[in-house]
Amino acid sequence: MQKTLDRAAQEIGTVLLGKDRQVRLALCCLITGGHLLLEDLPGMGKTTLSHALAKVLGLEYRRVQFTSDLLPGDILGASIFDRPSNKFQFLPGPIFTQVLLADEINRSTPKTQSALLEAMAERQVTIEGETRALPQPFFVIATQNPLTQAGTYPLPESQLDRFLMRLSLGYPDPAAERLLLTGEDAQVRLAHLQQCVTLEQLQKIHGAVDRVHTSEQLLDYVQRLIAYTRNEPGFAFGLSPRGALALLRSAKAWALMNGRGHAVPEDVQIVLPAVVEHRLHANLDLFEAGKGGDGSSLVDKLLRRVAVV
Repeated sequence: MQKTLDRAAQEIGTVLLGKDRQVRLALCCLITGGHLLLEDLPGMGKTTLSHALAKVLGLEYRRVQFTSDLLPGDILGASIFDRPSNKFQFLPGPIFTQVLLADEINRSTPKTQSALLEAMAERQVTIEGETRALPQPFFVIATQNPLTQAGTYPLPESQLDRFLMRLSLGYPDPAAERLLLTGEDAQVRLAHLQQCVTLEQLQKIHGAVDRVHTSEQLLDYVQRLIAYTRNEPGFAFGLSPRGALALLRSAKAWALMNGRGHAVPEDVQIVLPAVVEHRLHANLDLFEAGKGGDGSSLVDKLLRRVAVV
């Protein structure tokens, strides 16, 4: 399994140059069965990464461009009256796929954003009173621009919590940027990507994540991290049980990707920023007094102050 996932990461790395850590974390997110949020400035490769992930995993892929006038029915689908048969027929929307790219999700209204909540939590949607199952596996990869960009709507905490990880790609380093400037166009390289994981292999990998061993000491460490976010005054609120499970499952998946059948504290520490930064907020009273911080500084505090043993 490690060799298969290494090959998949290397294949994606041919189109997303110099971003090995982010690529491996994105793969970790999907093999865990979670949804992925990519937040960065326009033009950083967010859409390229999502398409590459779907291609190397051999999954059906659809993209929806979120705009201010997008309606929930544009994503979910609707029943249309068919005159020849004299009855309504359901036309499924783009959400009925294995990988849905919600591009620039925070440019749509909260009503449209909320159309994804049930799908992300339960892998099903309820349309006109009827519940319809989504294809398996089902992943949402959403991109969003920083809230400082014009025309954006912040995602509510309830929706942010449904994303297993949030990643930022950032600017490429000089060596990677030179290869980008002198090499083939990213779309050309994307067209040449090879599938590295079959659906059967993906299902086996997903099951193997559940079987990764976690010692009592590791669980104690995870619980100390969670408790610190709930009891330390600098945090507006603590991590939810969903966040705790996301942290543990991500650490197990990272261990599997590194060829181990057991998770260690370093696995938890590597995935911690991607899993919890978007779930944590500083206590505003302390922040205004100069004692708080954003999600990244809160994660730094966790790593510094919570003992491993």
